Amino acid sequence: MTVSSVSSVSTSAWAQPVSSITSPRVEQARNDSEREEQTATSDKLDNTPNDESSSDAAGPKRADGTPMAAEEIQYVEQLKQTDREVRQHEMAHQVTGGAYTGGASYEYEVGPDGKRYAVAGEVPIDYGPVPGDPQATIEKMQTVIAAAMAPADPSPKDYQVAAQARQYLLEAKLEAAMLRSEMEQARNAGTETTPPTQEQAA
Repeated sequence: MTVSSVSSVSTSAWAQPVSSITSPRVEQARNDSEREEQTATSDKLDNTPNDESSSDAAGPKRADGTPMAAEEIQYVEQLKQTDREVRQHEMAHQVTGGAYTGGASYEYEVGPDGKRYAVAGEVPIDYGPVPGDPQATIEKMQTVIAAAMAPADPSPKDYQVAAQARQYLLEAKLEAAMLRSEMEQARNAGTETTPPTQEQAA
């Protein structure tokens, strides 16, 4: 509760008009009882805020401390929701991408309450092939694709990264298949020429 809200409420409580009085004795008795009521009211104001001041104190405030309008409160709630979604989105990339992802960076918007809310973000991801190692490239691209598509609502950029990683994945699979084929041919060629005959051994 702010001091200003207490003092404004206190002033209004003390400024209540006194009802007309018919006799001096009644006036004295009434004055005494009013003093007791005002003291009790004052104590109550000091200890427990009334509905008006508590709603002001509990309600959202602007950066300058003034209460926000209903539209501003709704806008702040939207910003909070966007902030949560953006951070969850980027976290999904980071967790799934592991060593291939970097730290998240965010674009912020300042709300009516003076706080910054993330409204967009990005996580750098290394989706280049591993030179000279198709098998490592295959494993990396599988991780990259999973990381790009990890959020519940992938962005167009996420789809673009996943598509490029799929292309590298296919190329790496072809390269790996060719290497296996060459190794198999070399192995077969080696076995055909090396076995000695019994006559040559004797």
